[in-house]
Amino acid sequence: MADSIHDGHRQRMREEILKNGINESTPDHKVLEFLLFYSISRKDTNDIGHMLIEKFGSLSGVFDAPISELMAVDGIGERSAVLLKSIIPIARIYLSQKENKQEFFRGIDELGKFAVNKYVGIPNERAAIISLDGKGKLLGFDFLSDGDISSVGISFRDVIGILIRHNAVAAVLVHNHPSGIALPSMKDSEITKSLSDTLRNIGIYLIDHIIVGAGDFVSMAQSKDYADIFM
Repeated sequence: MADSIHDGHRQRMREEILKNGINESTPDHKVLEFLLFYSISRKDTNDIGHMLIEKFGSLSGVFDAPISELMAVDGIGERSAVLLKSIIPIARIYLSQKENKQEFFRGIDELGKFAVNKYVGIPNERAAIISLDGKGKLLGFDFLSDGDISSVGISFRDVIGILIRHNAVAAVLVHNHPSGIALPSMKDSEITKSLSDTLRNIGIYLIDHIIVGAGDFVSMAQSKDYADIFM
């Protein structure tokens, strides 16, 4: 009897999702309830969805939570935890592939949005380099290293190797601030200036250093305090 009740509820919910889809107005716990249909069989996942939101505060909080903490919630086993942790990496691939269809960048705003999408769900600080041709065509996006570049720095040799491999004539340095505050530090400025000078000596121009934080970005080239680095 209980199985048939759950089966009927799941079928009705699937039909509702097929008809109306999932959007910003869909309650967080309901999104989780639906997802968990595919990892938890013949069990009410509504209560589990509520418990997850109560513990982690939001859908994004659930997707960002470590697997060990997810599995500490009653009803969440390894299969469900892996399912939930796969959402953000899949979303990042989707956004990246959508952005990669854009062959040419027409300005810093487009470059910044491209960079923001590359960092969706990345919890640690990570540097990257965007390779461009002289017309702003995307030649490559490559992650460089993990860690605070103010303390561990970046390998200029690696950067040069990547840019030469892509036959780039222009580049954009990118890194993220997981704290959400996308303001450059003094060390960020020093590293940017040194990299710009190094690249200019081999005929490649660093046109910006974009810092990503909390779904937004700061362009050092657009800041009057740092614009002279890129001239």
